Amino acid sequence: MAVRIRLARRGRKKLALYDIVVADVRAPRDGRFIEKLGTYNPNTDPATIVLDTEGAFDWVMKGAQPSDTTRAILSYKGVMYRKHLQVGVNKGAITQEEADKKYEAWLKDKEAKIQAKVDGLAKDKAKADKEKLAAETKVKEARAEALAKKQSEMIAAEEAAAKAKAAEGEEAPEADVAEPAEAKEEAPAAEAKEEVAEAPAEKAPEADTAEPAEAKKEEAPAEEVKEEAKEEAKPAKAEKAEVKDEEPAKAEAKEEVKDEAPAKEAKEEEKPEADAKEEEKKEDK
Repeated sequence: MAVRIRLARRGRKKLALYDIVVADVRAPRDGRFIEKLGTYNPNTDPATIVLDTEGAFDWVMKGAQPSDTTRAILSYKGVMYRKHLQVGVNKGAITQEEADKKYEAWLKDKEAKIQAKVDGLAKDKAKADKEKLAAETKVKEARAEALAKKQSEMIAAEEAAAKAKAAEGEEAPEADVAEPAEAKEEAPAAEAKEEVAEAPAEKAPEADTAEPAEAKKEEAPAEEVKEEAKEEAKPAKAEKAEVKDEEPAKAEAKEEVKDEAPAKEAKEEEKPEADAKEEEKKEDK
C-alpha cells in the first residue's frame, strides 16, 4: 500500500486551515487518513506550523512520500535534513554523534533565522505604525494651526468691531449735547403749532352751526321734491273728488228719473179719469 504525507483541508471559506496527515494514496483529500502529524496555518506571517517531527521522520524513513507543500513544510522544520544525515550514518559516511551535532546546529541556525524574520516583521510593523502616527500628528497639527489662525482672525475682527463701537460711543455724547440746542430752537415752533391747533378748536362751534345750514341746503331739494310730489298728487285727488262729485249727480239724476216715472204713471191714471169725465159730459148732453 502506497502511503503519502499530505494536507487535508479544514477551516472555513477564504480562511483555510490544514491538517498534516498520513493517508493512503487512494483516499480522497479530506477523507480517511492513517495518522495526523500536525497542523498548518498559512494565514499568519510567518506561517504557523505545529508538527510532530519524530513521527514525520519515522514515516519518511519508512518510505512515505510527501506532497510538494508537505515537503516544503518538512524541510522548514528540518525533517528532510535529518533524513539526509541519517542516510549518511546508515551508509557509514558519518557517525551518529556528528549527525546529531550537525542537526542541532542547523536547528539553532534555523530558529535564529525565524526569530530574525519575526523581529524584522515586528520592526517593520512598528515603523509603519510610527509613520502612520507621525502622519496623523502632522494632520492634527495642521488642523490645529488652521483653527488657531481662524480663532486669531475672529478675535482680531471682534477687537476691531469693539474699537469701532467705542469710537462711535465717544462721538455719540457730542451728538446728544447738540440735540438739546436744536430742541430749544424747535420749541417755539412747536408752541406756535399748538396755538394754531387750538385756534381751530375754538372756531369749531361755528363750523358746527354752519353744518346744519349746509345740511338744510342739501335737504332743501329733497323737500322740494316732496312738495312737487304732493302737487302732482293734488290733481289726482281732485280728479278723484270730481269722480266722487259725479257719482252723486248721477245718483240725483237717477232719482229724478225715478220721480218722473211716478208722474207719468199719475198722468196715465189721470187720463182715464179725464176720459171718463168727457164721456159723462157727453152723456149729459
